[in-house]
Amino acid sequence: MNNRELVHAILNYEPYDRLPVVHFGFWPETLEKWRREGHLTADGISGVGDGNPQEKAIAARLGFDFNWYTTFQNNVGCELLWPAFQRRVLEELPGGMRKVVNEVGAVILEKPGLRSIPPEVGHLLTDRRSWEEHFLPRLQFSEERVNQEALCALAAGSKSEEPLGVYCTSLFGYIRDWMGLEGVSYLLADDEPLYDEIINTLGELVYRITERTLSVYADFDFAHFWEDICFKNGPLVSPAVFDAKVGPHYRRITALINRYGINTVSLDCDGKIDALIPTWLHNGVNTMFPIEVGTWNGNIGPWRKTYGREIRGVGGMRKHVFAEDRAAVDAEVERLKPLVELGGFIPCPDHRIAPDAQWDNVRYYCERMRSTFG
Repeated sequence: MNNRELVHAILNYEPYDRLPVVHFGFWPETLEKWRREGHLTADGISGVGDGNPQEKAIAARLGFDFNWYTTFQNNVGCELLWPAFQRRVLEELPGGMRKVVNEVGAVILEKPGLRSIPPEVGHLLTDRRSWEEHFLPRLQFSEERVNQEALCALAAGSKSEEPLGVYCTSLFGYIRDWMGLEGVSYLLADDEPLYDEIINTLGELVYRITERTLSVYADFDFAHFWEDICFKNGPLVSPAVFDAKVGPHYRRITALINRYGINTVSLDCDGKIDALIPTWLHNGVNTMFPIEVGTWNGNIGPWRKTYGREIRGVGGMRKHVFAEDRAAVDAEVERLKPLVELGGFIPCPDHRIAPDAQWDNVRYYCERMRSTFG
């Protein structure tokens, strides 16, 4: 069985002859560290992106089969904003810091050369005036958003042996990015009609882009959403509110996806997602990713007891063992065994492989996974 056939078999609880060794990409700092250590070359890490040839070459050297985050992405703009905002420096601050408006309209503090998540100190989207002036015009459907040339090339090409997803973007996480957590939380209380309008506008745009995409090419192995709306203690939005406001858009889009024969719908959300799982399952999402282990010990086992075979998963492998030793890798592989035996689950590092990862530990993990699971 090739990797594409394996994904379909495993996530549909069908027989399969081996488990693919899957990853979720690498932080750029990880690749740069491995270059300094002599494992990679400067040319080899140049232009690395999810599922592209450069990344596939690195993954193959380590022993991985493929990156789950290999998805077809349209010309949707930065977080669906078309056009994105132009980055501009608002103020130079002491110590080399500067205040910048980024591509999604967030005002951030950044320092050249410093790689970390920058603090947000403001947002362009604050009320109805800023919504109608800056954001609503950027969230309209146009044919330009759909990369029909690339879709036609997929249709004309030979059938790939690697799984490929269609990226359906986000229905709430982007709004959190545009407004900030505090802003989007207060908006529900301060102006619920505007809150609804923003969600409905985003939902309609995602539906139309997905509909147009699948009308051109639909031979995808899965559909994939992104949210990132949970931290270590649970969701950043009330599950009841999410179900009432965002759930219908998920249901409409996943019903469309299913009509085109795509029955695996995965969703990327970090953190403790347990309280949002019922909403996602009820509205057509059936595969959780990347199942961060975290301090809350996230894994598919308890979910399977609650939801049965309705739920699938990709992820759930504690990536921090890559910074430890072979004994830690062995223990992690043993921990995964009973979860794999449940079916409908493909282990994968629970986020991008971090800079503390040791090259030899990652290679050893791939060897152990292959020897353990075929």
